[in-house]
Amino acid sequence: MSADLSTVLLVDRHRGTLDQALEAVRTRAFWSPHPEHPKAYPDPDAGRAAFEALAGRRFALDQPGTDGWTGDERSPFGVELGVHYPHPDPDVLLPAMRAAMPVWRAAGPEARALVCLEIIARINERTHEFAHAVMHTSGQAFTMAFQAGGPHAQDRAVEAVTYAYIEQVRTPESAEWTKPQGKRDPIGLRKTFTAVPRGIGLVIGCNTFPTWNGYPGLFASLATGNAVLVKPHPRAVLPLALTVEIAREVLAEAGYPRDLVCLAVDHPGEGLAKTLALRPEIRLIDYTGSTAFGDWLEANARQAQVFTEKAGVNTVVIDSTGDYRGMLANLAFSLSLYSGQMCTTPQNLLIPRDGIATDQGDKTFDEVVADLAAAVDHLLGDDARANALLGALVNPDVKSRLDAAPGIGDVALASRAVTHPDFPDAVVRTPAIVKLDGAKTDDDSPYLSECFGPVSFAVAVDSTAGALELLRRTIRDKGAMTVAGYTTSAQVEQELEEVCFEECAQLSLNLTGGVYVNQTAAFSDFHGSGGNPAANSALCDGAFVANRFRVVEVRRPA
Repeated sequence: MSADLSTVLLVDRHRGTLDQALEAVRTRAFWSPHPEHPKAYPDPDAGRAAFEALAGRRFALDQPGTDGWTGDERSPFGVELGVHYPHPDPDVLLPAMRAAMPVWRAAGPEARALVCLEIIARINERTHEFAHAVMHTSGQAFTMAFQAGGPHAQDRAVEAVTYAYIEQVRTPESAEWTKPQGKRDPIGLRKTFTAVPRGIGLVIGCNTFPTWNGYPGLFASLATGNAVLVKPHPRAVLPLALTVEIAREVLAEAGYPRDLVCLAVDHPGEGLAKTLALRPEIRLIDYTGSTAFGDWLEANARQAQVFTEKAGVNTVVIDSTGDYRGMLANLAFSLSLYSGQMCTTPQNLLIPRDGIATDQGDKTFDEVVADLAAAVDHLLGDDARANALLGALVNPDVKSRLDAAPGIGDVALASRAVTHPDFPDAVVRTPAIVKLDGAKTDDDSPYLSECFGPVSFAVAVDSTAGALELLRRTIRDKGAMTVAGYTTSAQVEQELEEVCFEECAQLSLNLTGGVYVNQTAAFSDFHGSGGNPAANSALCDGAFVANRFRVVEVRRPA
């Protein structure tokens, strides 16, 4: 290890953070090493300038096997980024990455964890720069891009490193083994146990949350001794390219090969992710995106352990509430945040057609839906506030689904266009709510498929029991990243829990304050469950990291 980043220095900087993280995942109490408010970070102007300086330039990484340049990112806010990235020749790049692994394996779990924490700390120092990069690739409004793309993503990275460390040190490095033989001399063996990486990990990034969804797999694989090849979404390369750049710098300073972390950006329409996913060197794949490609990876990348987060149909069961205004305000925010472009945003609102009991008297189905529409209108009535919450639509497909919503059912809340004062070319839209009849359920019912974006369905059901059955069917057939319920009944609460236990879905009950169903906190909340079709893994638990390495035992006579 070089003098730039000695073991002593890394221990001094980061061992305390690792110990705190170990305690946090044990207790599940609130903890974060990264402040989430922009004012906690100095030099916002320098961060913006650093981001702007990247426009129209080549993003050089000095990787093996670069055979050209590519990149055609355009911000959802209308800004042409014009950054060009190295295009890889897998036949050259992958062997070089594989050759970098033995020294990293030999470093051991603690050294790998501390190097990873240094990478995350360097990323944290540039959070303002990352915020602009995430904003102008995902369409998130600045504050959300800063928080979700910055400290919250960094928290998830530390969490993954922590779980990786826990699983690797579960087995001791060595043991003295003695078996009594009665009157004969005992048999003695000296045994060593080494966490051995699987191979090269491939991280296939998503457009909407490139860092938040990309970091867990990246750092879980790296911390368990694997090399990592990052393949970003073609429209959201820059945040992950910056990440790779920083990782390579830290690895080199710590005396390890830079090529443990590399970037793979494809030419438009090339489909490089499919090519890479089938390479024999790729032994781990982390993917966030469409169900179709996730299913393809699971079926075809047989040589790799595949971790997927795909599409789901998130549902809210509304039975009754003791805080009607709080429920409406909470749901309005959840439907509006980032224009519903989150895998955790509620889509289906299941409401008994005869209405619900509330602290403001009984409310009919139509009244609940109308009041929710009014709550969204109130929240987004001011354009400045609307822009701060909504961001921009990430791609034309989202807008197409939103435009098609009026043809699906009775529109309870129509979407409207919002003009962005700084980015007139941004496509900003408020959410739409469509009323549907749950009695007319068949396989083609719109609410039985994900409608990604700012469209939700208020579904009239015959009863709360009917809502629970529809919830069960939806999770089982389509999956769900989140489930929410509102009820004042202990029995209904228990029945909701039972459905989610049996179908393996994460449940939030009676949220009326400043915590929302589509937000999860690292070190405490699990994102996804890995137990329904929406995702085959959870962020983050032991199962997310344990299959990224194997323990190899060597036995010798004592």
